[in-house]
Amino acid sequence: MSSAPPAGSARPFDRAPVALRDDRFDIAVPAAAQRSIATGWLLLGLTALIGAGVFSILLVLARTPFFAGIVPAGDFFRVALVVHVDLSVLVWFVSMAGMLWTLDTSPRFVWLGWLALVVTAAGTALMAAAPFTGAAVPVMSNYVPVLDNPSFLAGLVVLGAGFLLLTLRSFVAPTRMSLRLDGTDALRFGLKAAAVSSAVALMAMAWSLAEVPRDVDTLTYYELLFWGPGHVVQFTWTLLMLVAWAWLATLAGSPLPLSPRVVVLVYAIGLASVFVAPIIYLNWTVVSVEHRKMMTWLMRFGGGLAILPMVLALAVALARQRVTTAVTRPLRAALVASLLLFAAGGLIGFLIQGSDVRIPAHYHGSIVGVTLALMGLAYALLPRLGFREVSGRLADWQPWLYGGGQLLHILGLLWSGGYGVQRKVAGAEQTLRTTQEVAGMGLMGLGGLLAIAGGILFVWVVLDSVITARRVR
Repeated sequence: MSSAPPAGSARPFDRAPVALRDDRFDIAVPAAAQRSIATGWLLLGLTALIGAGVFSILLVLARTPFFAGIVPAGDFFRVALVVHVDLSVLVWFVSMAGMLWTLDTSPRFVWLGWLALVVTAAGTALMAAAPFTGAAVPVMSNYVPVLDNPSFLAGLVVLGAGFLLLTLRSFVAPTRMSLRLDGTDALRFGLKAAAVSSAVALMAMAWSLAEVPRDVDTLTYYELLFWGPGHVVQFTWTLLMLVAWAWLATLAGSPLPLSPRVVVLVYAIGLASVFVAPIIYLNWTVVSVEHRKMMTWLMRFGGGLAILPMVLALAVALARQRVTTAVTRPLRAALVASLLLFAAGGLIGFLIQGSDVRIPAHYHGSIVGVTLALMGLAYALLPRLGFREVSGRLADWQPWLYGGGQLLHILGLLWSGGYGVQRKVAGAEQTLRTTQEVAGMGLMGLGGLLAIAGGILFVWVVLDSVITARRVR
């Protein structure tokens, strides 16, 4: 139990400093109503990670040599994969977006914020329970894999409705930006840009739903349905990561060597690519090969113009300032690990040829890069939400364990993919023929288990902060 600070002193991160520096990237946590909703989103994301972690253990073992024969493969592996992906990517990212967008809203329409949270949580529960409610046929569609099961499909629709309500509130109850365009305004602009990107993704979803014919086979239907919106929503998650990078760099004591106006320009460039999506929809039907190619090219190159300057600026900031404290060490670790993983995922993307495990190596790197940034920001915001500060060895090592494990994981997939090991298969279906293939997938398994341990550690650190604070009260 930590002792209370002396009268007149301020705990780090309790509130954003007022007008200390014009270029300080920081946002103060608003009043109690928004704080409670933001806490709810954080706890929902934490719950999703716990569920995803359970299924990920089965996934890693099902692909790891010597263990693969113990864990069932086939549909069992694919059912676990569907639930794991949707919880660890879809629900986690929506939850963290909910936390950050709530902090960037006014007290208006609080009921809508609570409704969005409750609806999203209900959808998550239905999806997670689906494998236990009857036959669940896995459909391995990209971006949003699906279980052909009434509970799962109902949960997916409810989750989508919650995301729609969340996005709607960010538009009807925005926090105003000042004319100074300082660091706080820059972060708010980035969060608003992410909300606009999610609105375009939802419009793309409605457009695809109207155009995709229902008489095609199930896999083709969901592949076409989620291809367009799946590509667009990646810009939302990337913009949230760019906001987290700037925010974390300030809180970790390594502020970006960029002015708020330049950062706003970077966010605007990242958002501009999103508006190419409606042009693609207008010119090529969803079922066309051209539509798929154009959406792929949009995601591959559209965000690079915004990401590259932020990567370079962040690298300079981290190299300049290496002095850390007990409170800033976990934040800096999350920031460095996020940068490394996202860069690795991006580079692997240019090595993809065919449908092998280099594809999951690419998106695991990129997705985990975003996740680590959001984990670090969650650590920083916990005391502002009323919980104990995050510090100590477990918090210090968690980003390195999670990030390092994921790096080994994707390197193993990259190695095996070079020998033609196919994606979305496990156990005997992998047909590992050579020592190199076995070694690559063994490295993948080791890294995956280390990453799982890092994910469990994140949950432990956050829950310890929350529970300890409640005991003190």
